[in-house]
Amino acid sequence: MKKWKLAWNAALTIFAVFAITVMVPITGCTKKEEDETRTVIRFVTWKPNQPEVWEEIFRRFEAEHPDIRVVREVGPHSTTAFHDLLTQKLKNRSPDVDVFFMDVIWPPEFASAGWALPLDERFPHSEQEKFLSGAILANSYKGRIYGVPLFVGSGMLYYRKDLLKRYGFTPPDTWQEMVEQAWKIVSEEGKQRELYGFSGQFKQYEGLVCDMMEYILSNQGSILNPKTGGSEIAKPAAVGAVRFVRDSIIGAIAPKGVLTYQEPESIALFIQGKAVFHRNWPYAWEMSNNPKRSKIVGKVGITKLPHFPGGTSHATLGGWQLGISKYSQNKKAAWTFVRFLTSKKIQKCLALKAGLAPTRKALYEDHEIIKAHPQFWDMKEVFLTAYPRPRTPLYPALSNVLQHYFHKVISDPNSDIEKEAFAASQEIDRILQLAQ
Repeated sequence: MKKWKLAWNAALTIFAVFAITVMVPITGCTKKEEDETRTVIRFVTWKPNQPEVWEEIFRRFEAEHPDIRVVREVGPHSTTAFHDLLTQKLKNRSPDVDVFFMDVIWPPEFASAGWALPLDERFPHSEQEKFLSGAILANSYKGRIYGVPLFVGSGMLYYRKDLLKRYGFTPPDTWQEMVEQAWKIVSEEGKQRELYGFSGQFKQYEGLVCDMMEYILSNQGSILNPKTGGSEIAKPAAVGAVRFVRDSIIGAIAPKGVLTYQEPESIALFIQGKAVFHRNWPYAWEMSNNPKRSKIVGKVGITKLPHFPGGTSHATLGGWQLGISKYSQNKKAAWTFVRFLTSKKIQKCLALKAGLAPTRKALYEDHEIIKAHPQFWDMKEVFLTAYPRPRTPLYPALSNVLQHYFHKVISDPNSDIEKEAFAASQEIDRILQLAQ
């Protein structure tokens, strides 16, 4: 009898557990079922410099839009490698892409290839006028718009204001002055510690093209002739600028290792207190003054890039845009996500917490942003006048030629720059003829 009661109690317990289990779906949704009721969009992005800020933004989006779930695929930091990853997916009409980041030079290529969705109906002129005109132009191709600019960038010169003051220097106007100041400071300060005169981006990737274009333009040269469209890199002004970089910067005031530096490596040297001058984009201000990352907080100044005698300062236009895949099956949700990320509140968040320069014009009048990042006000004209790279669907092919040429000649102190420039120039002209 006792055994029978024990068996009966055990059976009741099992039944109760079973009853609770099968009743859960009736009283509420499982996580799996909840996800199945949400629209999933896939966002192809890169590894950010400020991951905690982006995590906050994604949490805010899903809190405001609980019916949409964002799945991220994080690509490499290198713009060149990220371009290769993204274009391969788009060529294959991959369903794993709904929204993607575009570098400022990609919209013509993506539009011409039919990968990017035209956004004119969703992003009319009345909305476009709220953004910086240069950023809108960069996203336009043959009268249509294919991306919404999220943040803008331009090359800037960061410097150790404490070291310049110690030796009686003001920020240099010319590249030669920068080199002279760097040698003087390093010769004195370097006796006690490891210190270099300059840090920049000279690895063979897209960032190298940005850096080298600034030297060439500031020497009254150009990459392409603005009237004829032909290559100008074999002209004396362009060759002279490249020679200056090779002879006066690489392995001179900058360590030989800069030939392997992209943005993360180059800024690491600077914020560790091991470089006097540093070329980078606007986000570097926040990193340089972040006590969790930087050893030089409060010792950093920012100014426009130097130029050569007789020339003027030029900064390469940078920045990132958001595009939607033409093959997306969730275009409505994708646009909701793009509109959220490029909104005034999120651009303000990125400006305040990540130091990214906004593309919405009104934010340059925002007192909270200007108080936190006064350099935005000081450098507003630089953002407005930054020089774009050649706007052509064939730009990736041009960039490959330029990257190879620049890296080859600045890496070899005995390189024949005139010969290599002529060969690269001919190759560029052959590529451009394909677009005619």
